[in-house]
Amino acid sequence: MKIFHKTLIGLASIATLGSCTAGFEEMNTNPNLIGENDASAKYFLTELMIRPYIPARYAYWRANLIHTDRYAGHFTFGQNGNWWSDELGYSYNVAYTDAAWDHYNGLLGTVKQLLEFTEPGGAFENELTHAVVLILKSHYFQLYTDTFGMIPYSEVFSDEDISLPKFDSQKDIYKGIIADLDAAMAAIGDNTSTGNALEDLGDNDVIYGGDLQKWKRFANTLKLKMAMRAQGAEGDDFSQSAINEALAAPLLSEGESALIEKDLEISQWDYSTYADVWHNFGAGSDWAVGRELVDYLRDNNDPRLDQYVKPAAGGEFTLIRPTASEDQEGYDLFPKRTNFLKTLFDESGAEYTWDDQGSQIVVSMPENTNYIGQPVRLSGEMSSLLQFGFFCSPSDLVIQQKNQGGASTPETVLLSGESYLLQAEAVLKGLSSGDAQDLYQMGIKEAMRVWGVDDASIDAFLATEAIAQLDGTTDENLEKVYIQRWIAHYTDGYEAWAIVRDSGYPATLAAGVSDYELYGPGTITAGGYPQRLRYGSSLQASNPNNYNDAISNQGPDMQGTKLWWAK
Repeated sequence: MKIFHKTLIGLASIATLGSCTAGFEEMNTNPNLIGENDASAKYFLTELMIRPYIPARYAYWRANLIHTDRYAGHFTFGQNGNWWSDELGYSYNVAYTDAAWDHYNGLLGTVKQLLEFTEPGGAFENELTHAVVLILKSHYFQLYTDTFGMIPYSEVFSDEDISLPKFDSQKDIYKGIIADLDAAMAAIGDNTSTGNALEDLGDNDVIYGGDLQKWKRFANTLKLKMAMRAQGAEGDDFSQSAINEALAAPLLSEGESALIEKDLEISQWDYSTYADVWHNFGAGSDWAVGRELVDYLRDNNDPRLDQYVKPAAGGEFTLIRPTASEDQEGYDLFPKRTNFLKTLFDESGAEYTWDDQGSQIVVSMPENTNYIGQPVRLSGEMSSLLQFGFFCSPSDLVIQQKNQGGASTPETVLLSGESYLLQAEAVLKGLSSGDAQDLYQMGIKEAMRVWGVDDASIDAFLATEAIAQLDGTTDENLEKVYIQRWIAHYTDGYEAWAIVRDSGYPATLAAGVSDYELYGPGTITAGGYPQRLRYGSSLQASNPNNYNDAISNQGPDMQGTKLWWAK
C-alpha cells in the first residue's frame, strides 16, 4: 500500500496556498499548481494523520526506539556486539532527545495552517473538516505534553503574532484539549461525512476513510483517557465531569481501532518503520524484547506471544571471565553477573546447559525455542555477557522489511481495546456502572484482534487464564487492567510509557533500578524511572524567559521530573 502519495499534492503547494488563498486564477494558468476545481483540504490533512505517529527515520530511530519504546520496557539494547549499552536514552544525550522535541515542535506550523485553512473564511472553509483537524490537533498535543510536560500551547494559536510563546501548565493544556474535543464532537453532530466530492475526506483519511461518527467516538475516547489520567492530580477541577460526559456518550467499539497501515514501499526517509533500522543499520543496532513483556505473555499463555516476538535464536556461547589484572571489577563480579543470567534463564523456564569451567562458562541453548526477555537498563559492564541469542527479538510483523511482500502490524493511533479497558477501570474505581469483567475481556479481545489473533485462541485465553479474570481485590483487578493496556500498546512506546508513569505498573519497571553492579542508572537520580524527556536544547537560547518560567513551575529540565498528572 502506498498511502503517502496522498500528501504530495498538499506538500508541494502548501506554501502557495499559505501565502495566497484567493489566487486560483494564477493556479489555473500554471499546470504545476493546484487548480481551483482540484484543491481540497483533504490533500493537506493526510499529512497530519501520519506525521505525529510515523515520523521519518531520524525521529523514528532517535525518539521512538532510543527513548519511548525502551522507557516502556518493550525494547532493550546492550547485547554483545551492540553499539551501546542499555543505558542509552536513560543517560541524557542532546542529539537523541532533540530529535523528539524537534519532531513534535516541527508539526506546530502544519497544525496551525490546517486550522486556518478550514475555519470560517479559510481557503477550504468546512466546519466538519475543521472538526477533524481539531481532533487531530488534540491527540497531537496529548502526545506532545505527555512527553515533555509544560509546552507552548495557548499562544501558539493566538490571533496575535507571538514569536516567543509561553509554556502552559499541563492542567491548562488538558482542559484546552478537552474543550476542543467537545467543540469538534458538537460540530460533527449526526453527520457522517465532511461533504461530497472534493469536500469528502474519503480515502485521504487513512484512519477512518472519512467516517465522521468514528472520528466522534475517537474524540470521546481520547477525552475519557485524558480525564482518567488527570484524575487525582493536584488542582484537578475538571476530570470528574469530563469522565461522566464521556461515559454517557458513544466510545470506540468493536473493530474501530484507529490504525494506519504501514507503507512497506515508500522511502524510509519520508516514512519510517522499525524495519528500516533493523535491516539497514546492521547488528550493532538490533534490539531485544524486554523481560516484563515477554514474561507476561509467556507465563499467561497469551496468544500474542508469537505475534509480538520471535523466540531466542539460541546457540552455543562462551562467557569469559576477565583477568584480574585487566579488569578487577569484571573479574570480581563475574560470578554475580553470570548467576544473575542463570537465574533469569531458570525463571523463564528455558532449556539450556550451563558448563562452569571456572575461567569461562559455556552456555548451550536449542535454536528458536526459549522465550526469554532481556532485563531493562542493564549496565554497559554487562554487555560482554549478554549474547543476542539469549533473548527474544521482535517478530516479523514488527520488523517486516520493505518491498518483500510480507505483512506488518499497523501503526497504533488509538485502540478500541483501550476504550473497553478504560471503561472497566472506571467501573472498578466506582466512577461508572457496568460489568467490569465483560468490559475487561472485550478490551483484551479487541487488542488481540489488532495483531491478527483468531477468535478461537482469544476465547480460549479468556476462558482459562487467571490474568483474564477480574476475581481479586480492587487493587489487584486494577493492576490487571493497567497491565493489559500496557501490553496492548506494544510498538506504541509513547502511550505505553505514559501508562507506566500514570499507573505504576508494571511495578518492576516503575521502580527503576538500584543495583548498579547489574543495572545502569543513567543520568536519572537514584536510578529512578524516567518521567519525561528534556526540552530541545535550542530553547535556552531561543525562548529563555519562557523556558525558565516552565522549569521554575514544573521542576528541573531533567528526565526524573514528574509531570502534573504523575505527581
